[in-house]
Amino acid sequence: MGQLRVEKVQEFIKQEISKIILTELKDPRIGFVTVTRVEATGDLRSAKVYISLMGSDEQKAGTWAGLTKALGYIRSEVGKRIRMRFAPELSLHLDETLEYSARIQELILKIKQEEGNQ
Repeated sequence: MGQLRVEKVQEFIKQEISKIILTELKDPRIGFVTVTRVEATGDLRSAKVYISLMGSDEQKAGTWAGLTKALGYIRSEVGKRIRMRFAPELSLHLDETLEYSARIQELILKIKQEEGNQ
């Protein structure tokens, strides 16, 4: 399958999952979630959904539990909206790049402050 088509489908899956989480999931455990990227296989049979969670560790754990419980519903909704022969098998993966970049930014600011004090 063409790489361009796979990339388009990945972006569409990302947008649709974001909409589903934002508007349709009614689980009170689900807090602030950002779908950062989707990586689908070449045959579009499976896709890894990378999400970023915000909040305390307890809130993140609750959000993760709510999302994993709703994964079947999310897959069925994506399957209805994409109109492909097979709905891709979705798997959730935690994306910690936002937290990592925030930590790096914090360290850079700390170094600049220390240099300014000298």
